[in-house]
Amino acid sequence: MKLDDDDFSLFGLPQRQTQDRAAIDASWKALQAQVHPDRFAAQGAAAQRLSAQWAMRVNEAHQRLRDPLKRAAYLCELRGVPLQIHENNRMPTAFLMEQMAWREALDEAQGLAEVEALDAEVAARERELLAEVQRLLDADTGTDADTAAATAAAAQQVRALMFIHRFRSDLDRRLEALGQ
Repeated sequence: MKLDDDDFSLFGLPQRQTQDRAAIDASWKALQAQVHPDRFAAQGAAAQRLSAQWAMRVNEAHQRLRDPLKRAAYLCELRGVPLQIHENNRMPTAFLMEQMAWREALDEAQGLAEVEALDAEVAARERELLAEVQRLLDADTGTDADTAAATAAAAQQVRALMFIHRFRSDLDRRLEALGQ
């Protein structure tokens, strides 16, 4: 193991969007068993510091790999297509119109049933986009140019998913407020 290995290599997993959550968790537990600072308690401060770095690195990798959205963003970056979410927030007009309609529907929702229906609609759209990202990132395109194009398309979808994730947080807050 090397600290600068990518997360997939560190966990012994293929660089794919499709992953088995149980395999991710099993790799994490095995790695934590190897690097946990308690294992190095008798070896001095330097060994404990290094172990703590490793444990933190393993935990960060676990957080990225277990979350499909974070994993997709990470795969895009590994493939040379950084999301640039602060520099590139352009989205297709149709997606922006969809977002505006959702925001308006949330503002106008009168009760729990309406907010739950909107949440179900947004969750379905989120699943649809995640499936598209998975298809794009896991496609066997054959050529470097095709892989780059698929990754760029996936990055656009990941940015859209980030918008949806933030909106779902707003929905969750509204649902929580209605539940009280």
